[in-house]
Amino acid sequence: MNRLKRLDETLDRIETVIVVLFLSAMMGIAFLQIVLRNVFTTGLTWGELILRNLVLWIGFLGATLATREGKHINIDAISRSLPPFGRAVVETCVHLFSSLICGLFTYASLKFIRNEAEMGTMTLVSIPTWILEAVLPLTFGLMAFRFALRAIQALSVSVELVKTRERRRQE
Repeated sequence: MNRLKRLDETLDRIETVIVVLFLSAMMGIAFLQIVLRNVFTTGLTWGELILRNLVLWIGFLGATLATREGKHINIDAISRSLPPFGRAVVETCVHLFSSLICGLFTYASLKFIRNEAEMGTMTLVSIPTWILEAVLPLTFGLMAFRFALRAIQALSVSVELVKTRERRRQE
């Protein structure tokens, strides 16, 4: 379990660096586009394409970071009123289900990427489109991993609560 947590922390650091680099590049390219258009009445032909894809990458990487921090969108109206054991069981089920769904999205996006690679579609600047879209299986796979990790953690809380309950009964 500690290895998985360390792997998650390492991935978190890598993601954060990538998001910062991509956001910096995005701001730089956007600023350059504005200057080139307003001052020199020209622009970068590839600028809009790169900006659009950087927004996609930043958005999906941000989703994985939100999943790691537990700040993703969730509806927990029922679990707030449950006792600790019930809450841990519900959390385990929700995280397992979320991991399963993200795993299915990973599979579907891998098929999508494979089809894009087979078609050989290229972008304006001769970058294969599948490379720009590779963020989909990458981030969905990472979210599936993180939800599974959270499910394991919630399950261990459930087990500890059951053990504590049993110890109290025996006393």
